[in-house]
Amino acid sequence: MAARQPGEDVVVDGGRGELVLFWAGFPLAGAGLAAGLTALSGWIAGLAWFPFQGLFELLARWPDERSYPIGIGVGLLAGLLLAVVAFRERLTVTVGHRSVRLHRDGHGRDLARADVAGVFVDGTALVLLDTAGGELAREKSDLDAGRLRAAFTRQGWPWIEQDPHRDAYRRWVEGLPGLPPGADALLRARQRALDGGHDGEARELHGELARLGVVVRDEGKRQYWRLVAGPPPG
Repeated sequence: MAARQPGEDVVVDGGRGELVLFWAGFPLAGAGLAAGLTALSGWIAGLAWFPFQGLFELLARWPDERSYPIGIGVGLLAGLLLAVVAFRERLTVTVGHRSVRLHRDGHGRDLARADVAGVFVDGTALVLLDTAGGELAREKSDLDAGRLRAAFTRQGWPWIEQDPHRDAYRRWVEGLPGLPPGADALLRARQRALDGGHDGEARELHGELARLGVVVRDEGKRQYWRLVAGPPPG
């Protein structure tokens, strides 16, 4: 492979191995799990608490030459659906000298180098800070922190090893004073989104809070917040 020339964009993603895992590993795992469940369908059909009882009762009554193809087909389809979801949530980061593109679920977002005061990884999230201390982006992914650091530093971006505002965060408790008007309601709605596993809605509400000058970070399903030191961007 030819060496990259100075200034050439650096792409950080999960690579071919991740794609193989999605489109081959997930369907095969689903098919294998379904084959095992089909073999146990008679026993599972007797467990009242187990979901999809109707399906397992049918599989238990059918002969093997019919039950196994159908059971494995259902597992294969479930694996493919999981692969589609995982592929849509896949983050690709393209780092140039003057801008970075964050691409997920068919949508790309470009951020200018001039607007960024710091870049770091917080747990599993890539974070870009603006000059006022607010967050321009917080994108969760499985991307390797070392590869991200190398890509950004190669292009001259201000990489920092940890969040310089980490000590300013406070645990969100409904009704706690100190938040600007409207922020408590947004945090309440975002908590419901987190509890329900609605990541897209949680990201959207994260952006709404940023417009109020509130920065949010998560630890599990717990929300922590701080106020932007300067005026909110825009």
